[in-house]
Amino acid sequence: MKVLCTQKNLAFALNLVNRAVNPNTTLPVLNNILIKAESKKLYFSTTNMEVAMTYFIDAEVLNEGAITIPSKLITNYVSLLKDEEVELKIEEGFNLSIKTPFSYTKIKGINSSEFPVIPEIGKGETFSLESKVFEESINQTVFAASTNISRPVLTGILFRAEKKKLYMVATDSYRLAEKIVFLKKEIDNNFDYIIPSRTLAELGKILGFFGETEVECQVTKNQIQFSVQNLKILSRLIEGNFPDYQRIIPTTSKTNIKANVQDLILAVKKVSLFVQETNNNIKVSVTNNGKLIVSTDETQIGEGTAEIDVEIEGENNKIALNAQYLLEMLSHTKTEKIHLHIDNKLAPVKITSPQKEVDYIHIIMPLKL
Repeated sequence: MKVLCTQKNLAFALNLVNRAVNPNTTLPVLNNILIKAESKKLYFSTTNMEVAMTYFIDAEVLNEGAITIPSKLITNYVSLLKDEEVELKIEEGFNLSIKTPFSYTKIKGINSSEFPVIPEIGKGETFSLESKVFEESINQTVFAASTNISRPVLTGILFRAEKKKLYMVATDSYRLAEKIVFLKKEIDNNFDYIIPSRTLAELGKILGFFGETEVECQVTKNQIQFSVQNLKILSRLIEGNFPDYQRIIPTTSKTNIKANVQDLILAVKKVSLFVQETNNNIKVSVTNNGKLIVSTDETQIGEGTAEIDVEIEGENNKIALNAQYLLEMLSHTKTEKIHLHIDNKLAPVKITSPQKEVDYIHIIMPLKL
């Protein structure tokens, strides 16, 4: 293999696919990036056996070939080069030489034949999403997924498609986030699939690099593939049945509040400085004089109270919530105001977007008052 390409394109490709490498693997070749020169393109592939990424750049291919190189080493090295032409060449003994007008290095690799074959996804349901909308939807749901592997289905995000609506749902049993994305084209068959939250978290970080574009999604019984420009991400699906989450979404509330997001964030942050020893327990109370009060019990380091102006419909109410859960939700909302719906101190709080056609619902289970 002998290839000429630019440092900028090479560094971008390496940084992208490096995200699928798991440094804790016991199989050495999985720590490597597969670099393959074919036709007029240079392909880069990585996998951790759950997620696989493939990306390509245009290059001047003088000789075709393939090799696997330690991902962290080559990514770090290329990032230190100037933005100029780079020559990649396989030398004797599975070594990759990297040559520029002002530098030369050689990195020892592993035979490309030892790299796992990345399977082709079969025929299945296909749909597309605008990248900016998809990125926002991922960010508004993925943080609510569980990290506890004892219940695998809760470590994923439910994709439920019904005609022209895609429901993205995540829950760790203490909170729940549901985002509705409106599809441009109605799907042929309704479906339910659970995608690992780690896959979507990485995709959410990556989409920002591509600007405004389309993400093509293809899903089968066991796998899902996301394609955006030159990038393909193939992920396994999580087996099992997602909980019947709709039954826990409150349908009634005694108190409805319209609050400014930034005002509420600031109030919760002030008070949360005092709640580490009380498991992030804060009290949220509202009165019909248009005030929302966030407070704490007295702790060893002190106590706090913050007040903001809000619009209220209904009766006075009070509930205890996890400050961290509330802050995470507020930090991911894209609207200037939100609606809080409180029924009683034992019922979940429902937080929604202010639009007439609500496309985002967040549920937080209450703590003990």
